[in-house]
Amino acid sequence: MDSITLTKHQARKIILNAAGLARKAQFGKGREAVYKLIDHLGFVQLDTNYVVERAHHHVMAARIPDYQNEWLADLCEDGRIFEYFISDSCFMPMHDFRFSLPVKEAFKKHGKVATQAEGRLMKQMMDQVERDGAVMVGDFENDRQEASSGWWDWRPAKVALERLYFTGELMISRTKTFQKVYDLPLNLVPQETDKTMPGEAEFARYVIRRTLGALGISTVREMAWRARRVKGNLVKKELEKMVQTGEVKKLVVEGLKGPYYMLPDQQKDVKISNEVFILSPFDILNIFRHRLKDFFNFDYQVECFVPAPKRVYGYFSLPVLAGDTFIARMDAKADRKQKVLIVHNLHFEDVDPDESVIDKLIQSLKAFVRFNGCKTIVFTKSNKKTYLKAIRSGLTDTHIN
Repeated sequence: MDSITLTKHQARKIILNAAGLARKAQFGKGREAVYKLIDHLGFVQLDTNYVVERAHHHVMAARIPDYQNEWLADLCEDGRIFEYFISDSCFMPMHDFRFSLPVKEAFKKHGKVATQAEGRLMKQMMDQVERDGAVMVGDFENDRQEASSGWWDWRPAKVALERLYFTGELMISRTKTFQKVYDLPLNLVPQETDKTMPGEAEFARYVIRRTLGALGISTVREMAWRARRVKGNLVKKELEKMVQTGEVKKLVVEGLKGPYYMLPDQQKDVKISNEVFILSPFDILNIFRHRLKDFFNFDYQVECFVPAPKRVYGYFSLPVLAGDTFIARMDAKADRKQKVLIVHNLHFEDVDPDESVIDKLIQSLKAFVRFNGCKTIVFTKSNKKTYLKAIRSGLTDTHIN
């Protein structure tokens, strides 16, 4: 099959459109837009970091005007989406439930073998959930045998519940404070949901289509990453077949190694607005850092995983996108008690945003302040004093209504 050749500029437009960032409200407004976005992307990554509002809410708020955090919980309660650990913890549309089953089976086959004590505890917990209903870790007394050595050092009750979650015996929902509630799948999965195990080829093709749908353009490496929990998956083999039949198009992107792939129905001449988006580090656009460098010339790393002395931009810097260009990164923290969004560092890239872009950045900052439950915003530093002065001038009424 002949390859399609794209410039980086053309590729960026396809990528942004697939990510839902071609324009504001690309999926509409209100709760239904949240479902449409999740259904389009196939998964939205969860993260517990609460320096600013959590990543899964941030993904929604960046794309959906006047987003309300409770809309995600409503969709879970209605049985339209569910949470699971496919490649990372994420929300998925419920009609994709059966494609979580190969991952659960992989955890059963290849996960760490439970000790006898762990096995007994897991059975006790299943008996309790079946008898008395949903449980939380806090429902069990502190059964730790030794002092904790860090946040990753789970006590036995937590280990048992998470094992049961990974292997599919239990599912989880969330409290308003983001704590996990463990329950039986029959209580959370609508009865009409297809629960049949997909075959190996069907699962691989699902991963390929979902990855290409969310990323717009992808390498086989990124597709395989989505399926990495399932050992010996057929992603590479099925991708070759789909290229031969025309179900997937092979691409060459000028200046990049590749090969790349995309779905035939991807729009190639997408119009990208000049809107400004403040994005989460865990946004679908930012998950693969090498893509940011290759397609957007944006060398980015979330530095909460970097030792403090080695941080360059700040603990939790947020990428700022204008049109198809990353113009800045913003290290921010929400002081929820004082209702102040503190911007420790607003670092502009080597770009020259015009006045209209700065105006749109100001509007995005106002929306971001409101989204984080704050009323005011303060800036500690920036590498571009002229831009910061213009932003402060546009925020002269520091109370965000």
